[in-house]
Amino acid sequence: MVNVPKTFCKKCGKHQPHKVTQYKKRCYDRKQSGYGGQTKPIFRKKAKTTKKIVLRLECVEPNCRSKRMLAIKRCKHFELGGYKKRKGQVIQF
Repeated sequence: MVNVPKTFCKKCGKHQPHKVTQYKKRCYDRKQSGYGGQTKPIFRKKAKTTKKIVLRLECVEPNCRSKRMLAIKRCKHFELGGYKKRKGQVIQF
């Protein structure tokens, strides 16, 4: 489990620790397969260089397990649960 602060769960009605993963776009390969050509519009006017990061929070309560999304700001590089480097410290792998 990732080390995160407690977050409010709507289903439990109280603060619970949540398991955090990064939400990624689901593929549309299933719809695209077979006959019928391109099924979705192809967007060609892209202006942004980054995407907004979306976190998927899952309640760790065994009989709840409700999930919700939390959007955070734009960033080029995103690392979840990485090592923290402190001043003058060398990270060893």
